[in-house]
Amino acid sequence: MKITILNLRIQISAIIAVFILSANSGFAQNYNSSDNYKLVWEDSFNGNKINTKNWQIISDGNSGGGNQELQYYHQKNIKVGKEPVSGESCLIITAKKQDYLSKKATSGKITTQNKISFKYGKIEARIKLPKTGNGLWPAFWLLGTNYPQIPWPTCGEIDIVEMGSKAGIETGVQNRHFTGACHWGASYNDGKYPNYGKPTISLYSLQEDFHLYTLIWDKDLVKMYLDQDKYPNCEPYYAMQINGDNVPNNPDNPANFFHKQYFIIFNIAVGGTFPQITDIDKVTALKDGEAKMYVDFVRVYQKKTAEEEFTSVASTK
Repeated sequence: MKITILNLRIQISAIIAVFILSANSGFAQNYNSSDNYKLVWEDSFNGNKINTKNWQIISDGNSGGGNQELQYYHQKNIKVGKEPVSGESCLIITAKKQDYLSKKATSGKITTQNKISFKYGKIEARIKLPKTGNGLWPAFWLLGTNYPQIPWPTCGEIDIVEMGSKAGIETGVQNRHFTGACHWGASYNDGKYPNYGKPTISLYSLQEDFHLYTLIWDKDLVKMYLDQDKYPNCEPYYAMQINGDNVPNNPDNPANFFHKQYFIIFNIAVGGTFPQITDIDKVTALKDGEAKMYVDFVRVYQKKTAEEEFTSVASTK
C-alpha cells in the first residue's frame, strides 16, 4: 500500500510460484514462534470494540489520495466482530460502494501510529482477505514512525502483503496474486525513488479462508513468509538485504532506512494505481455489496537482543 503515487517504474522480479510446499502438510497444531523469539505484544481482537491503547482508526478522505484511490476512510467501517464461517473474533474492515462527501466509496484503515512500534523481530497476522475481484486493494504493511514529519518515501515502507494489482487482474489470478515490497529513498524524485517489489502467485487461493503472513526483520534482511503455521519449512516469498554500508554519499542505500522503528497498518483501498482502476463502476468487487477483510490476530515477537526496540504507550497484554 502506497501513500503517494505508485512508482509505475517499479522493478519487480518475474512472477513465480510461491514456493515448493514442505513435506509437512496440513495444519501444524503445535505451531509456535521458534528460533528464540518471544511474544512481546499481540492483539487478538476479542471483546466488542477496538482497543484504543493499540490502534488509531483513520477518518480521512485524502489518505492514499495520491494513489487516485476512490474511498473515504470512515471510522464506521472498522469494528470488532465474528467472522461468520469460523466464528473467530476479528478486526473487520469493510469496503462499500457508497457516496460519501466527495468520494464514491467508503472503507477502513487502522494503524498503531503513536501507540505501538518496533525495530526488528517477527510480526505475523492471520488474515482472511476480501475477494478483490477487480478494484480492491487490501494490505498489511508498516511505515517508519517518523512519518509524517519525514515525508514518504524517506520514512520507509514495508508491505508484508497486498493484493489486487493490475497484473493479477490481467492474468485472471486475482485470488492468488500477491505482493511484498519495500519503498525508501532520500526523495520521491518524480517517481524515481528506489524500491523493490516482488509479486508471487500462490498455489492456492488466499481469499477463501484465513492465512498467516509473517515478516522476519533483522539488521541484515527483510523476509516474508506465507502460512508458516502450515508449512514451517517454506521459503520466503520476499527477501531483501538491508545491511549495506550506511554512507553519506549513497543516500538511497536501504541501510539508511530500515534500522529504526515502524508502526503497523491494515486497510482496504478501493481503486487506485495498484489495480489501475479509477472508475467506481469498474470496481467489480463491490457490485453485489460490501467486501470485508478479517484479521484474527497480529503478534510481534523479538529475541530480546540489544539491537531490538519496542515501544508501547501502555501495557496492552
